Amino acid sequence: MNPIWRPSAERIANANLTRFIQCVNARRELALRDYESLYEWSLRAPDQFWTEVAHFADVRAEWGDGPVLQNPEAMPGAKWFSGTRLSFAENLLRYRDDQEALIFVNERGARRALTYRQLHAEVARVAAGLRAAGVVAGDRVAGFLPNLPETIVAMLAATSLGAIWSSCSPDFGVQGVLDRFGQIQPKVLFCADGYFYAGKTLDSLERIATFLEKLPSVERVVVVPYVNAEPAIGALRNAVLWSRFGTPGAALDFVRTDFDHPLFIMYSSGTTGAPKCIVHGVGGTLLQHLKEHQLHTDVRRADRFFYFTTCGWMMWNWLASGLASGATLVLYDGSPFHPDPGVLWRMAQQERITIFGTSAKYLQALEKSGFRPAQEVNVGALRTILSTGSPLLPESFDFVYRDIKQDVLLSSISGGTDIISCFALGNPLLPVYRGELQCRGLGMAVDVFDENGNSVRGQKGELVCKAPFPSMPVGFWNDPEGEKYRATYFSRFPGVWHHGDYAELTERGGLVIYGRSDAVLNPGGVRIGTAEIYSAVEKLDEVLESIAVGQDWQGDVRVILFVRLKPGVTLDEALKEKIRHQIRTNTTPRHVPAKIIAVPDIPRTISGKLVELAVRAVIHGQPVKNTDALANPGALEYFRNLPELSS
Repeated sequence: MNPIWRPSAERIANANLTRFIQCVNARRELALRDYESLYEWSLRAPDQFWTEVAHFADVRAEWGDGPVLQNPEAMPGAKWFSGTRLSFAENLLRYRDDQEALIFVNERGARRALTYRQLHAEVARVAAGLRAAGVVAGDRVAGFLPNLPETIVAMLAATSLGAIWSSCSPDFGVQGVLDRFGQIQPKVLFCADGYFYAGKTLDSLERIATFLEKLPSVERVVVVPYVNAEPAIGALRNAVLWSRFGTPGAALDFVRTDFDHPLFIMYSSGTTGAPKCIVHGVGGTLLQHLKEHQLHTDVRRADRFFYFTTCGWMMWNWLASGLASGATLVLYDGSPFHPDPGVLWRMAQQERITIFGTSAKYLQALEKSGFRPAQEVNVGALRTILSTGSPLLPESFDFVYRDIKQDVLLSSISGGTDIISCFALGNPLLPVYRGELQCRGLGMAVDVFDENGNSVRGQKGELVCKAPFPSMPVGFWNDPEGEKYRATYFSRFPGVWHHGDYAELTERGGLVIYGRSDAVLNPGGVRIGTAEIYSAVEKLDEVLESIAVGQDWQGDVRVILFVRLKPGVTLDEALKEKIRHQIRTNTTPRHVPAKIIAVPDIPRTISGKLVELAVRAVIHGQPVKNTDALANPGALEYFRNLPELSS
């Protein structure tokens, strides 16, 4: 196969990654020649490699005398940079000048910007407010916010104190918020009065008042006026407006913590119950993001770095770390297709975006919309396009190079909330092959296993990682013995991280991702937990029980919801709309199924658990293993050859 793009000699020569190889060779007296030799060395000498990353990226820390890597054979159980103390916020706020740090644009055309000097001052003000509210290291601070500059400020203020940040996007329903924040018991909540999406103005205050009644841990609420200049916040407990919180002119003192001190709490999809609360550490997150930004994405001080995301997706956290490289971050809030499909590309032209990040689903939808950026806008500054969330189809590679820009590095990247980073990424030194992720990430011992745990090449299997890496979760919240953590990632292949992706390593060292191998729904690259859908649907009197699965459809995944109804109830269009409304109200619009189909029975295990994987296999015409474990295996027959699934 011929590559679809190759980097120029000039681009290779000027890449951060080229300079990194030169630095490593000089400091370690090595003779690394290319990416392949660098990658092999990063696995062979992980302690030296991660030390070199920290040195190259100029990480600000008190480096301890302990070993860089303790228990290197333990998965989990390895410990990185013992004795080291650092602050995440300090590393992201190392610059204090007049370069723009944040540029905010929304679907209504509003624009604001903060310089690094202004960002530093705002973080100092809000941090003083948090300190006055009694927030100390280890406390949780939560955000229920759109993708605003204030969201970045609040996160940096919280983490400057050693507090733990966790956020949800404002399209979550009440139960979705409680399923997450109810577990971690935040002391302070940052929120906005509402948000804009697809031309609509949506209020958040009523939902906030409702879920606050069940969050007694929240002692202070800080409201960002977004849709109204003076929102009515009287119904919210201990609430104050953003502009009146904190102390203007306050000094910013960074609290340095241990390398593995909790930084972020992220959430699993909630497939089998309440979402798992995944705790990520300060040092591992920072070091991994710096590696991915500076070496794999070639981020520099002069870059204008954009990713289309909400603050409920890990790509928001990933983008925020771009401040540590001194780049200008571009934040967008709203629909990527309002008022028309060109909105993000006009922004890219106006803001001279150099790195444009989005989802595979967006690129597919953009192509179908008929908008062709190459013909409509000037994206001469654009150097790199990033895509993640779901596999990027070969046809989408064609679309990018044909209709967006010919000379651009298209980096399809893949990782997850679980590691708040990537297993496979782009590479400024390597060619791009249609349908492939360019390479495995440095320091990541990524492999593909067959069902028996044997490494395979050129065939599909389970994506795994065979050695520790710094951004492995510290653990799960409320899992003191680590039982849930070990069961989630290490039960399939003991001592090896099992990620749940179906993948293939190519002869070129690239990676092809074929989607999730577990029951998590993943439409448009957004991870969705079936339990959240069931919780909403089964509140309806008409529905006895339900099961949701993902159907492969036109290069993506669509959610199919099967319902068992009360006797005498018919699934007409009115009931379908009622179900959709119930799901949308209690979860998010992304949870709403593409199809709702009535079935007379739903298969379960003998212990009463739903079997999403078995149903998913049947609707795709695949064999179902271990039907002996089902209490009612005959129920699977109801899902075969359904005409509704062919359109």
